Amino acid sequence: MDLVWAIIVAVILVGGALFALIAAIGIVRLPDLYSRMHAASKAGTVGSGLLLLAVGIHSQDLSILARALAGFVFFALTAPIAAHLLARAAHEAGYRLTEPSVRDELLLQRRIAKRGYGKKG
Repeated sequence: MDLVWAIIVAVILVGGALFALIAAIGIVRLPDLYSRMHAASKAGTVGSGLLLLAVGIHSQDLSILARALAGFVFFALTAPIAAHLLARAAHEAGYRLTEPSVRDELLLQRRIAKRGYGKKG
């Protein structure tokens, strides 16, 4: 039975490490701040969650597994929100999308609001 648990933990660890690697490659290779932040928040969250799950299972202690799961839930709830707020702050600070990006909806909304379109009355 120990061999089965060891194989399960190893598979989860490799999966978490692969997601962390994908997040790191995305941070290095993607063209702008926003797509880098997307890679870090999505793949990084899954990778760290799998690694926490592997640690919790490997410990074979219910209290450690519960703490690992609680840490994953907390991280899964806060990482996307933090990435969104950082991207919003970066946009307001003046970081723009790169040329391959299709369109900037937030910039378009600001231009419409500045011209006064959409006001009733």
